[in-house]
Amino acid sequence: MALLTKKSKLILADNRGFSLAEMLAVTGIIGVLTAIAIPSFLSTRPGLRLNGAAREVFGKLMWARAQAVEENTTYSVAFPNDHTLTIINDTNGNGVADLGETTEAVDIQTDYTDVTFVVGGSDTTPNFNGRGTTSGETTITVSNSSGTRIVTVTPTGNVKIN
Repeated sequence: MALLTKKSKLILADNRGFSLAEMLAVTGIIGVLTAIAIPSFLSTRPGLRLNGAAREVFGKLMWARAQAVEENTTYSVAFPNDHTLTIINDTNGNGVADLGETTEAVDIQTDYTDVTFVVGGSDTTPNFNGRGTTSGETTITVSNSSGTRIVTVTPTGNVKIN
């Protein structure tokens, strides 16, 4: 037993640290791993921005639908340009912000600089009524250099990302 504690004390007393060769080897390994990982990470960033923008459009549409049902009124979502959507508490249901109707403008390019969208379908301004339904189908094609995602609003008010 005494031999074991003597050996343990010798091991614990050895506090020389790392040699220069060991430090250079670790630094070299970290450098190689970084050189491999950074280009891969940079190539995934446009796809992450595209997915984030599509989820933001999806979330805003779902929020407008939920507010319309909660307040039993009409909420319209207008798309004034290729990167902005406007949510309108549209009491008269005309799809335009009139005096006294509250609006919220969301610019997608604030957070996702390279993303734009194109609105199509039979209803380019979805008007969610108090039952959560709309008058037609809306498709919002969100795109950037990595591809496209399509956010669809059905006449039943269902919103999904393809």
